[in-house]
Amino acid sequence: MKVASFNVNSIRSRLEVVLGWLAQHQPDVLCVQETKVQDVDFPGEAFEGSGYEYVFKGQKSYNGVATFSKSEITKVEFGFADEPKDEARLIKCEIKGIVIVNTYVPQGYMPESEKFEYKLKWFKRLGQYFKKNFKPSDPVLWVGDFNIAPEARDVYDPDGLLGHVCFHPEVHKALKKVMEWGFADVFRMHCKEAEQYSFWDYRMNAFRRNLGWRLDHIMATKPLAKKSVACTIDKEPRYVEKPSDHTPIIAEFDW
Repeated sequence: MKVASFNVNSIRSRLEVVLGWLAQHQPDVLCVQETKVQDVDFPGEAFEGSGYEYVFKGQKSYNGVATFSKSEITKVEFGFADEPKDEARLIKCEIKGIVIVNTYVPQGYMPESEKFEYKLKWFKRLGQYFKKNFKPSDPVLWVGDFNIAPEARDVYDPDGLLGHVCFHPEVHKALKKVMEWGFADVFRMHCKEAEQYSFWDYRMNAFRRNLGWRLDHIMATKPLAKKSVACTIDKEPRYVEKPSDHTPIIAEFDW
């Protein structure tokens, strides 16, 4: 079973990129973030005949998540029960017996801002969400753009970037707390190397210079982590004309 995650930075702007990538790679599941489209304008007709069914939740110009699957999607829920405005940041569903939680985590803006506090509180609510609804022994995948580079090897300049909202001690602690509930970093199970990135800023010729960040993740509970056979980052979509600033991460499971 092949599961991928891709922050597309506007699904309408990147529609041909997404359709082409799906046709070429044929993942069983694709989780998309930053669709940047309100539900009434979601380009569902473009995926008719693709072999994928889909669920989505969005808003105009910002945020938005969608999950595509070759198999039936069931038990769909959006956001946290206690925070309706977060619906466009989280989709939970079940596919082939696996719970998949697709998230677009708040970026945080600046460390001293209210948006950064919101990011920390969002992680706390997410941790409570997992504890309330699942057990670590359940097959759960948590995927998406987490807006966190977990370790020094996940950013191009760990000394210079320390304190950035995506590489900050407070968010590292917040992520660790959620992970300790029962998640393993599937990419790091298969790749120990530094300079493995999924995001490059449009500015500074960052992609050409490989000034990247590993912000996109696939985390698995133990039942799935044990069945993980591969996890890679596909840089090819970053080479196309008008690319997203992110690129897909793909995990494969013997499920």
